[in-house]
Amino acid sequence: MGLGWLIFIVCTIGFHLGLYGMFKKAGITPWKALVPFYNTYLMVLKMELKLHWFFLQLIPIAGQFVSIWLCIKFVEHFGRFSLIHHAATVFIPFLYFPYLGFSKDERYAGTPVIKNYRKSATREWIDAAVFAVVAATIIRTFIFEAYVIPTGSMEKTLLVNDFLFVSKTSYGPRIPNTPLAFPFVHHTLPVGNSKSYLEWIKLPYKRFLASPIERNDVVVFNYPVGDTVITEFQSEINYYDYLRAYSSRGGTREMLLAERDDIVVRPVDKRENFIKRCVAIAGDTITIANGELFINGKASTMPPASEMPYYVTLDGTSFFPDDFIRDDLNVQADDPEQRDLLQVQDKPNTYRLTLTPEQVKKVKAFSFVVPGSVQPDLNSSGFGNTFPYDTTNFKWSEDNFGPLWIPQKGSSIKLNSKNKAIYRRVIEVYEGNKWEENGDKVLINGKESIDYTFKMNYYWLMGDNRHNSQDSRFWGFVPEDHVVGKATLIWFSWQNGPRWDRIFRTIK
Repeated sequence: MGLGWLIFIVCTIGFHLGLYGMFKKAGITPWKALVPFYNTYLMVLKMELKLHWFFLQLIPIAGQFVSIWLCIKFVEHFGRFSLIHHAATVFIPFLYFPYLGFSKDERYAGTPVIKNYRKSATREWIDAAVFAVVAATIIRTFIFEAYVIPTGSMEKTLLVNDFLFVSKTSYGPRIPNTPLAFPFVHHTLPVGNSKSYLEWIKLPYKRFLASPIERNDVVVFNYPVGDTVITEFQSEINYYDYLRAYSSRGGTREMLLAERDDIVVRPVDKRENFIKRCVAIAGDTITIANGELFINGKASTMPPASEMPYYVTLDGTSFFPDDFIRDDLNVQADDPEQRDLLQVQDKPNTYRLTLTPEQVKKVKAFSFVVPGSVQPDLNSSGFGNTFPYDTTNFKWSEDNFGPLWIPQKGSSIKLNSKNKAIYRRVIEVYEGNKWEENGDKVLINGKESIDYTFKMNYYWLMGDNRHNSQDSRFWGFVPEDHVVGKATLIWFSWQNGPRWDRIFRTIK
């Protein structure tokens, strides 16, 4: 039995033992305190509250906070109204309830003491502030959260400085792995650069009312390779890329850890948030051929606002109109330096333009564009810079990749010398097994294994701006326990002022 379970059992026993004593003092049959929900039903009756308070406990997630409120009200019927008593009810009931239940100095005072109590103005403000923080934390954790687009990896579906609402109910609210955390910040306190969360209580992955991710959903998720972070770089250079480069120069992991003091390990819910499009779900097989994505052998539809770099050759008789340069290419038409950046060096009249499918049609329609010259800029050679970083078996690149099967919960694979590079991290890190190799043999949790059955579903996520996106092609699968929510609405957008045409636009 782990320490976490031992603490949970001790806290549960302390809570119910204390409630047993409190019931006895309140004139309620004591053993009934040991029956979940029935005990709070009796508390509601005893405190003469409306019966709907009992049924509100049955609402997933929010109901837990109703139960806490009922416990606070029950403590008030013992004449304990101060903030410190309420805090003890919330944070250490396993110690505080036995004190109320068995101390000779404490007694049940009943509803008369409630009717005679009046809060001070200061206390009213404190209670209001605490309620606001708790309510906002519940909403942010379980219902929806605001998110701002930091990079251009999803252009032009999403633009830098688009402000989004991310629905956490779309795939089912996720219980935080680290429930003890400073409110309204992610992983680092705004002052002092220290962790915003405590790790001495860690909860296993659990999602209420779980719903599957669908292909082409725009998803916010925790960065899968963000479990270890070099804080100097955060997610700009992930730890594993840095370690590969470090190892190529003769270094080792142990040397790197000894050399740097800014390497931290983060739990799943405190890893950086990323946003990409889910192009393949569990059980799918993906292939990328010359920049075109195939799912289960069928060409995948490109999102209408997705971007791709193209080479375009002009015949020299004219140039793109200013409104096209400004509105479609997002370049200042009257700025020669910006216009010059579009031109390919040493190739007169050839330009590299990042275009959506609709913009490609516009470009081809210009009379001064050489017919057949609009060609995608592809990275077609294997450089070893893509997942799974095995240049012997997989000469893949960002534009020629796969085929690759996405792990599915309950499905099994045969382990061999080739696919272990693909699935080892899933088995060892994401699903928490001990992986060892003895020659050609694979040992999982100390036992020789020739196959493995997956415990979770996994997803493949890519940016709509495919050539400007750090996505699954570079770090692999996204486990279901890393999924935060679905991006649903742009509620505000800014670039040198509000982008009015984007405000309150749904995300497709």
